[in-house]
Amino acid sequence: MLHHELLLVLSLLFAIGVLHVLSGRLGISYPILLVLGGLGISLVPGAPHVSLDPELVFLVFLPPLLYQAAWFTPWREFVRLRGPIALQAFGLVLFTATAVALVAHALVPDCSLALGFMLGGIISPPDAVAATSVLHGLRVPRVAVAILEGESLVNDAASLIVFRFALAAVAAGSFVAVDFALEFFRVALGGVALGLAVALLVYRVHRLLPSVASVDASLTIMTPYIMYLAAEGLGCSGVLAVVAGGLFLSARADDFLSAPSKVQASFVWSTLVFLLNGFVFILIGLQLPRITEGLGPEQFAYATAYALAISLLTVVVRFVWVFAAAGALRWRRSRPAGAPDWKALVVIAWAGMRGVVSLASALAVPLTLADGVTAFPHRHLILFITFAVILVTLVLQGLSLPLVIRLLRFDAGDDARRARDTRLLQARLAAAALAHLDRTDPAAHPHPDLLARVRAHHTAALDASQSDLGADHDLRVRHHELLIDLVHAQRQALLYVRREDTVDPEVLRAAEDQLDMEEVRLHRAGP
Repeated sequence: MLHHELLLVLSLLFAIGVLHVLSGRLGISYPILLVLGGLGISLVPGAPHVSLDPELVFLVFLPPLLYQAAWFTPWREFVRLRGPIALQAFGLVLFTATAVALVAHALVPDCSLALGFMLGGIISPPDAVAATSVLHGLRVPRVAVAILEGESLVNDAASLIVFRFALAAVAAGSFVAVDFALEFFRVALGGVALGLAVALLVYRVHRLLPSVASVDASLTIMTPYIMYLAAEGLGCSGVLAVVAGGLFLSARADDFLSAPSKVQASFVWSTLVFLLNGFVFILIGLQLPRITEGLGPEQFAYATAYALAISLLTVVVRFVWVFAAAGALRWRRSRPAGAPDWKALVVIAWAGMRGVVSLASALAVPLTLADGVTAFPHRHLILFITFAVILVTLVLQGLSLPLVIRLLRFDAGDDARRARDTRLLQARLAAAALAHLDRTDPAAHPHPDLLARVRAHHTAALDASQSDLGADHDLRVRHHELLIDLVHAQRQALLYVRREDTVDPEVLRAAEDQLDMEEVRLHRAGP
């Protein structure tokens, strides 16, 4: 049995790798292709049925994915955009849940308001990875991406609180708005407090222990799980705990992580997040047999109509809220600096793809009520509607979002500003290095010729950075291509030396690592 499970995991890993490469060739966001690939695999006769355990998602997948997203979220940008982010993450979740509850109560026979709120809580949070992966490489204003990233950090917590409270209300047969509001704030604030407390403890541990790259990288993987478990164990929001703790530690990373630790942790996390995201999205597609098994032919037709209506509702509700919230912020504060214009608002509104948190919440709905005998009302329908909303928003909005962005025709302001900022920063760092060298007395240095060579290197770097600031884009592109060609030429020479077998393998490996780092640096810096 264990051999079969291991073979299944390895097969899914292989499928994830193939589909990821194929998504790049086809120009399709990889979460979309993975979901469609999983859907196709589930329809193959004799294919194994793979069940997605909601506890696996909430405990194994969610904490590291949230932590990684929080780690790479700029703290100052998050604070500057806290108004739009809060309105999206909390206000939109509650607005969507309310709209879905009212429509489901009116549309679906025997659907109570509590059950409608539970469905609304399930399908309200957009998926972070889906949106950012679709936007990757497209010309989109930074403010739109920042708001989407900030929203995705917090909206899972808001939706899970709504879902759990509504689930309890369905079991109890009543819904009290005051109790919900109090519980909402208790769970949210408690999660933030516990996340910060654990983050402070982890920070102290890092400062006390000597910095060893492998140990530091291991601690960064354990940290989100500790935060999540501590908060959930005390009845608070594990999602907000991970987000708050991740933001705190990210802002202070330079205080407790050495450069080798940061490099190693970066490689470890990139691989871990790739595998987790791949499994999450391919498992979504594999759930189709389990979701449809409880629906008969007649129920399937009605369920499809309900699902399409609620899918359309979630899209419309997001558009209404995004523009209404932006209008309210402008009315209150005139037009804040850096606020998104109407084009950016269209992107934010259309990037509402749902994902794994919604499906895991739906799968977490119990089979029976508290008495253990009465079947949970409309459970199969809730599962089907959730799956349909994920599929419709992910495929329809995900595939059309690049076209929408192209039609909006954003200018190159952000790209030009980012390129200029890169050159300015390079010039500033080179000037700082030269200023430090100026404070060193050449006569007192044991190797003045070495000091002169280092000074010449940084002087050349400063001159290049300053000349790049005035150079046109085509010249910078040619210069960037030339540097990458030089790395490739050195790599070919390294291969010849390896074939000759005349140099120590450790020396060869170190040289290869250095070339790899240089190539990564060039690709990240861009022309």
